[in-house]
Amino acid sequence: MESERLESPVAIKGIERELICPACKELFTHPLIIPCQHNVCHKCVKEILFAFEDSFADGGSESSNQSSPRIRISASSMDRIDRINRSGRKRNSLTPRSTLFPCPSCQRDIDLGERGINGLFRNFTLETIVERYRQAARAAVAIMCDFCKPPPQESTKSCMDCSASYCNECFKIHHPWGTVKAQHEYVGPTTNFRPKILMCPEHEMERVNMYCEICRRPVCHLCKLGGSHANHRVTTMSTAYKTLKEKLSKDIEYLISKESQVKAHITQLDLLLKETECNSERAKQEASQSFEKLYHVLEEKKSAALRAIETSKNIRLEKLQTQVEEYQGLLENNGLVGYAQEVLKETDPSCFVQTAKQLHVRIQKATESLKSFRPAAETTFEHFVVDTAKQEDILGDLSFHSNGLEIPEINEAQSRMYNKALISWECPGKTESADTYVLEYHKLNKEEESVTWQKTEVCGKSKVLSDLDDDSSYAFRVRGYKGSICSPWSREVIMRTPPAPVFSFLFDDKCGYNNEHLQLNPRRTSVESRAGFPLLLGSERLQVGCYTTLDYIIGDTGIAKGKHFWAFTVEAYSYLVKVGVVPSNKIQKLFHNTHDVTSPRYEQDSGHDSGSEDAFFDSSQPCTLVTLGMKKFVIPATPAAPKDPASRILPLPSCLGICLDCDRGRVGFYDAGRMKCLYECEVDCSGLMYPAFALMGSAAVHLEEAVTAKYREYHDDI
Repeated sequence: MESERLESPVAIKGIERELICPACKELFTHPLIIPCQHNVCHKCVKEILFAFEDSFADGGSESSNQSSPRIRISASSMDRIDRINRSGRKRNSLTPRSTLFPCPSCQRDIDLGERGINGLFRNFTLETIVERYRQAARAAVAIMCDFCKPPPQESTKSCMDCSASYCNECFKIHHPWGTVKAQHEYVGPTTNFRPKILMCPEHEMERVNMYCEICRRPVCHLCKLGGSHANHRVTTMSTAYKTLKEKLSKDIEYLISKESQVKAHITQLDLLLKETECNSERAKQEASQSFEKLYHVLEEKKSAALRAIETSKNIRLEKLQTQVEEYQGLLENNGLVGYAQEVLKETDPSCFVQTAKQLHVRIQKATESLKSFRPAAETTFEHFVVDTAKQEDILGDLSFHSNGLEIPEINEAQSRMYNKALISWECPGKTESADTYVLEYHKLNKEEESVTWQKTEVCGKSKVLSDLDDDSSYAFRVRGYKGSICSPWSREVIMRTPPAPVFSFLFDDKCGYNNEHLQLNPRRTSVESRAGFPLLLGSERLQVGCYTTLDYIIGDTGIAKGKHFWAFTVEAYSYLVKVGVVPSNKIQKLFHNTHDVTSPRYEQDSGHDSGSEDAFFDSSQPCTLVTLGMKKFVIPATPAAPKDPASRILPLPSCLGICLDCDRGRVGFYDAGRMKCLYECEVDCSGLMYPAFALMGSAAVHLEEAVTAKYREYHDDI
């Protein structure tokens, strides 16, 4: 042991990099092996989990990241906080509740499971190596005896069973011959005490005796019999020890045999370091020259603008000064008036007339000028205002452009406008992709002369926006960034928000719901009509014709006032679907008005004809509905509608929307993909209004799912 201590400075020389925790950037303290096989200090794991809990509870604010100065969480890791579905949890114990965090080394999402930190193995081997390094670093600092009376003596050995250090005298006292303690295992002085037997963290009373090849971790026999490793491939600990040690030894021998190649690579990397330094200086000079050119252009433009303003000023001042002098001449005993007064003193008629004629013309002009006074020059310089808005936008976009960085494209098929806006994009090529993206958007407004783009930085390839106005069109564009290099802007895509706030509801499974003909999914967001055996048995009495059955279903929430919008999709195979709204006072009539398939269309002795019954059925509709089916949208036959039936049939949009304005008494039916109104009519909103649907034959309707945080930027990272 003493020889091992003396050789340790040589053995561990140059491996400090492997002994540094990736979280706290210090030597490992009680390192734990996390599922991705990286090591992190026990304290760091707890602090990361606490930091993520606090950050998530505080909305991911920057200030919350300062709660643990020991750890350094990267920005990309903090962006993943909202993946932790533990909203509202606060630190109220010494054990973090969260079990999900990104690995500080590889940034992979780590889920510690139900046992959390308690389910992780402590890396005693790494801990021992760190302790050797610490001892080598502080060789002059001795480890003192834990049992000596002050002043303590330098320890000579440490007992692994007692987890304490002793000098020779104290060791003899506490480990007398002939006792059980005399059989304790002792080593040279150390502060790193490791258990003699590695116990299973899931079954604390069981020692690990097997190795799971799937999870790459030691397990006990209970883990294999009925635990989480029951169906995993395991091997004995001795076999795993032998196999892994042989592999590691073989790989180490290979690396040692390639020492000359490694040195050659190091030499090459040193040259690359110097080359990088030179190239970076050259790039700095080129960038400085480019900006100097811009400075010169701006200085020239500035000088030209100032010269133009100065010239205009001088011309105007000269004109105004001349006008001032002219008006000063109109004063008594001064200028023109004074001269005219002197001329009036002339008594010789011929001489007076000779002079007065020209003087009178000047006096008349001065009189007219006085009556219609106008300054000889303008005082404002509004025509000399420099408009730099476009240039500022261009300079704001000034960056390093790279031909190797792809131009992202906004995917309109995956983007959605509903309660929130989900904007998705992709990079179609195979060239290098960006690390981050900048999404910009602005509201289209014809009255605004200049465009102000709102900007948001995104780590993934999608973004949810919640600050958009209803019934408005927005332009979106995106660009990628890799370090300081950016791609050009993508093509601008224009999308329109819903005409009103989104109304959320589910299908009502109680009021009038016919579970023999209709089938709801467990979340009550989809309904499907099915014929089933009741229809088959009922058709046994069919002879000539019958009323077909419309099965109605309504929303579970009503609307009393305001303007609301909801969207849904109708399956392409649907034969007949009717959609619209129904007032609360007509719901009972709606469900009682349905006709059973066994009801005769006409009987030989009924005395009814089909025409009169159809007229009655059409006139007694209790709700406002439009007809869909067979991939068509049918505009209702109203006096204002086209007379040609073919012109009232439109292709069925992939997504439909209904906008109910209770205050105006109007309901509109929309192509929800383009937010374009297909048909609008008046509706009686005197009562509580409910969304209504009717299905016949094979048909299905799915309510549009609201855009939530789960659509955030990480889909492409998973």
